[in-house]
Amino acid sequence: MSNNFEPIDYSKWSKKELLARIHELEGTKNDDKSISNNNSINNTIEITLPKRKKQKTFDFSKYSKRKIALRFSYLGWNYQGLALQGEPTELPTVEEKIMEASFKVKLIGSLEQQDCEFSRCGRTDRGVSAMNQVISLVVRSNLTEEELKDPKNDEKEVDYIKSLNQSLPNDIRMHSICLRPPTNFDARFDCTFRHYKYIFNGENLNIEAMNKAASFFLGENDFRNFCKIDASKQITNFKRTITMAQIDPIENQDNHFVFNLKGTAFLWHQVRCMVGVLLTVAQNLEDPTIVQQLLDIEKYPSRPTYKMAHDIPLVLYDCGFDPEKIKWTTGPKRTFDTNACVNGLWNDYHIKSIMLDFMKDFTITPFEDPTKKINVNLGDGIGQTVKEYVKYEKRGRLETAEEINAKWKGKKSQKVKK
Repeated sequence: MSNNFEPIDYSKWSKKELLARIHELEGTKNDDKSISNNNSINNTIEITLPKRKKQKTFDFSKYSKRKIALRFSYLGWNYQGLALQGEPTELPTVEEKIMEASFKVKLIGSLEQQDCEFSRCGRTDRGVSAMNQVISLVVRSNLTEEELKDPKNDEKEVDYIKSLNQSLPNDIRMHSICLRPPTNFDARFDCTFRHYKYIFNGENLNIEAMNKAASFFLGENDFRNFCKIDASKQITNFKRTITMAQIDPIENQDNHFVFNLKGTAFLWHQVRCMVGVLLTVAQNLEDPTIVQQLLDIEKYPSRPTYKMAHDIPLVLYDCGFDPEKIKWTTGPKRTFDTNACVNGLWNDYHIKSIMLDFMKDFTITPFEDPTKKINVNLGDGIGQTVKEYVKYEKRGRLETAEEINAKWKGKKSQKVKK
């Protein structure tokens, strides 16, 4: 007969619970009278719990430091964007998780980003994902100052990718590293291009018209009518250069397309605003030339009121750096654990997608709206339903960039006076 007895861990039991257990084992009643009459137990019994060893303080002064650049992927729908916020947020940010993981594995000694010279390539908003996002920071090294002078010693360095991935959520994965970026490297200002992709369902959309409209984005243009103006930054130059803007089919994904957009830099919400306008063109609600008109700041000195496209389909696909200066590697070894995490996520979401197909078969039925309302595509599969579509030229306008900046500056000066 097998013995299925499993030892009980009493270390977390309270004194009261331990006394009750002793009474149970001794066969005595758990009351004051039985305690005083029992020679083996009395009410002065002392329970000594095992003392926890005091954790030693990690001494960073014993280690040298080095600046590294990391390239990583994340799925954005569980996060309040990339950048660490100065106030509590509804969801954690990606950088919050990276800083916590770096601190946990003793790569940095503080959660303050300025203490490790932290820089990021490009901010992404809530819900937006990235595949080749880049950050740089100063971290602990296993090498001495003398050893750091010789690149051959990098083989003995901390496996930064493995260390971080073991402490990060599965939907944030470090995958490449540059152990020797230039001394003054900055992930934001040294980036040569940023490549975004926006995925959408092309059903009932005029892709040809959409592509024609997208072509007007190419070159240097003023994008003040394709962004949200952040008055706190007091931006006055809204010119940005676009080197790629085209709609391409996604291989092996029936009727799904991607808006490929590449440029040197982008404004706040610029990509989602661009897609929002392109989708109205794809529905034949606007002419492709509306893009040209909105880029003409004399014709449109401020942005018409329109909704930008949904956040989930947007991904910062790639960030470019000078290959002569930034040498990316996958680190000393790629572990099975990293692959297993991504495979596990893929399997989970793929099965959920199949289940949603089942649900769609059972619940969605052909429907014709007798009111003939128009549903404006926003890339989220739901859209915005309106009785009548109003052309951009007839819509109300937001305040101009100059007005928004001046208003913010005025409020700021009033606070200073008070």
